Amino acid sequence: MTQACTVVRDAPLRDLNTLRVEASAGWLATVATPSALPELLGRPDFDGLPFMVLGQGSNVLFAADFEGLVLRPAWRRVRITRDEGEAALVRAEAGLGWDALVDWTLAQGFAGLENLALIPGLVGAAPIQNIGAYGVEVAECIGVVEAWDRHAGRRVRLDREDCDFGYRDSVFKRTPDRWIVTAVELRLSREGRPRLGYAGVREELDAMGIATPTPTDVAEAVRRLRRRKLPDPAVIGNAGSFFKNPVVATEVAARLREEHGDLPVFPAGPGLGKLSAAWLIERCGWRGFREGDAGIAAQHALVLVNHGQASGGELLALARRVARSVESRFGVRLEPEPRIVGANW
Repeated sequence: MTQACTVVRDAPLRDLNTLRVEASAGWLATVATPSALPELLGRPDFDGLPFMVLGQGSNVLFAADFEGLVLRPAWRRVRITRDEGEAALVRAEAGLGWDALVDWTLAQGFAGLENLALIPGLVGAAPIQNIGAYGVEVAECIGVVEAWDRHAGRRVRLDREDCDFGYRDSVFKRTPDRWIVTAVELRLSREGRPRLGYAGVREELDAMGIATPTPTDVAEAVRRLRRRKLPDPAVIGNAGSFFKNPVVATEVAARLREEHGDLPVFPAGPGLGKLSAAWLIERCGWRGFREGDAGIAAQHALVLVNHGQASGGELLALARRVARSVESRFGVRLEPEPRIVGANW
């Protein structure tokens, strides 16, 4: 194809997923601009093939090879589209690294993304997963998501309400074959108040000797916390937190809290409570577990790790064992955060 798009047949994916799982794609297309999408997707040899978008591969588990077309977005510009003084609209393209965007917004004096520092992945993945950390979700800052609608064959702009964001969820995640996120428009403030309520953030700032933190200070505190708590994918294969924190009815949360007084429970909307999946998994004895090269991180019970040559099937089998043990002991079902390719949870 043109310089705007390169296509490789039978492409290895081990270096394109942070769990370092051996897998291959029937076709791998790296696309430099969204304007190349109509020509690429219109190729007769791709008609009817399974399709997926793969960014940095930090939120996917390949349980099998992918026989279809894998698309990698490589467009990565960022700019201010409207500046209103105290607030501004920032448009970031899908192929830009998420943490690079966080740094860029901080350098421009904006607040809003600092609690989301050091989350792996690309900008395009952020609305799909509705990424969140340390008390903040990206949906709070999103005004518009630009995407290519494969069903309609055209570019669309979806307002935040149309994205139907939920906890680690969105319309893009529920219908992944339909959407190719091309850019995200964020509304950010120069006057935002720091969000310090999540456990550990204020304490880390105190340890840094900072009483009145700037957004950059908060980002640094979050990065220090993440580096201590989560293993580096460059050192050991992992996809970050593998399980969602389960959301249950308040009466269920109250009963479990009565039985287990140190169980962390967070508000999750009317009639709902969010439980700590890490606490549940650790109480079942999984933290630091290893069987062959598949294991659970010693630093954090939420993190599934590949010590070297674990297959996607082996990692999935371990994750299922963890979930079954939590359900057996606490009556709570766990769900995975990453997309599982080639198998059903």
